[in-house]
Amino acid sequence: MLKHFRNKKADSTVSIDMITKQRRYESLVRALNTDIYRYAYWLCGDKHVAEDVTQETFLRAWKALDSLKDDKAAKAWLITILRRENARRFERKQFDYSDIEQDHLEDVFSGSNEQHAEQHLLRRQIGNLEMEYREPLLLQVIGGFTGDEIASILDLNRNTVMTRLFRARNQLKEAMEKTETRGLSHG
Repeated sequence: MLKHFRNKKADSTVSIDMITKQRRYESLVRALNTDIYRYAYWLCGDKHVAEDVTQETFLRAWKALDSLKDDKAAKAWLITILRRENARRFERKQFDYSDIEQDHLEDVFSGSNEQHAEQHLLRRQIGNLEMEYREPLLLQVIGGFTGDEIASILDLNRNTVMTRLFRARNQLKEAMEKTETRGLSHG
């Protein structure tokens, strides 16, 4: 009889642990799904691929949820998983993104045609940045991460991150000014 009681108690503890893990996971998904998807979309530029990468990210997060010790670090932890999952895509298969496809990326912004065109141009210019500059910029702008957090995610020195952010903004500003100047001279 005592052995039967112990098994019920052990089963009860396991059930409570699973329910706790499930609730923690669901809370994580609810809170961060939009941010993780948005970053995935910026990385790959394709709605369906971004959905797949986001789903894989959360699947891996479920499997490794016990390794997340501080819930305040969840967003950075998920971005790290996302970056690794995105890299795995290229290990499996090399995708061919042509310039035409880049011109027809789905735009998540709404507003007037002028705003839409400006944001499409900005998105394109960001896409033209080298990855070493684009990634920290997206982590800051889309992810809302600080320089220290970006350094941790990318496994870089904070000063390197700040330099790359500075250069990314300058390159973006120059590209936008060139485009604006060309538009004025042809308009």
